[in-house]
Amino acid sequence: MKFIDEYRDAKAAREYSQALDRITTKPWTIMEVCGGQTHSIVKFGIDELLPSKITLVHGPGCPVCVTPLELIEKAIEIASTPNVLFCSFGDMLRVPGNSKDLLSVKAAGGDVRIVYSPLDAVKLALDNPDREVVFFAVGFETTAPANAMAVYQARQQGIRNFSLLVSHVLVPPAMEAILSSPDNRVQGFLAAGHVCAIMGFWEYEPIAQNYRVPIVVTGFEPLDILQGIYMCIYQLEHGRAQVENQYARSVRREGNTTAQKLISEVFCVVPRKWRGVGEIPRSGLGLQEQYAEFDAERRFGIAHHTADEPTECISGLILQGIRKPHECPAFGGRCTPEHPLGATMVSSEGACAAYYHYRRRKL
Repeated sequence: MKFIDEYRDAKAAREYSQALDRITTKPWTIMEVCGGQTHSIVKFGIDELLPSKITLVHGPGCPVCVTPLELIEKAIEIASTPNVLFCSFGDMLRVPGNSKDLLSVKAAGGDVRIVYSPLDAVKLALDNPDREVVFFAVGFETTAPANAMAVYQARQQGIRNFSLLVSHVLVPPAMEAILSSPDNRVQGFLAAGHVCAIMGFWEYEPIAQNYRVPIVVTGFEPLDILQGIYMCIYQLEHGRAQVENQYARSVRREGNTTAQKLISEVFCVVPRKWRGVGEIPRSGLGLQEQYAEFDAERRFGIAHHTADEPTECISGLILQGIRKPHECPAFGGRCTPEHPLGATMVSSEGACAAYYHYRRRKL
């Protein structure tokens, strides 16, 4: 517990709050990119410690939340196919499609299994050679190395009944899309520490320079976030726009080059649709052509299937920092974790779920 207590020290948090109050002279809006950071902010009331001039908005930092409806529909179609063993992390099972979710497929007799690693799915394929095993590869750059390793190992071992339904997204293009929007109000970013642990933060330097926004690579504990906010506000107040690394205990500028090499071996950069946002160029990962045989969309002939996003859910506005969860008319009424309209209410990193669990009684 030593290290948890160290980064959750109430006295140090108050000192950061006071320091922020001293240096903040103008209104500033900062976006945290990561859904894990969003949950820490709401759970621990970090935003309530800040001067009134500082506004935090929540970004598209939950890979479950930004997975478009058409990928959910494709997952449901594959999982409903006879002789398919469909594997996923648990937080995808209750994301609503048009009429049902993966949990409903499982309840109706589909073989949908929760796994803790894509390598578990590879083993299932090895143990069930007469069945098609599909893993729902959702995530930012953080989970890409493990998913790449799963495909790499499957090919090395000659496993032909394994494939990925790929929904990988990349953070820097999403940040640029937000900054380029006419509705943008973000003046600084807290970048996701776990993504940068893989990719480093050199990719963010052109963004900071081109858009004149400070970007601070930040961890996930309360003091990490408060320090990241302080570093960001300090830059804004002094007219600077640089990339700084608050999370130095885990992140280096160059990142994990071994993981990056594996990602490049298996994946290539592609356009990707983001739920509620639309297609962002060069914002996703797809399988390289030499690994195309492991592409579930091709294997099941569903690559060109599309689905329209629901109109009642405003998750796209929430994920762009334009609206906050409690500003949605359906929040806590027609949309709850038991009956969600969108992924932001059911994901363990979703902003709507965070507000529902930790902030609802205060609204």
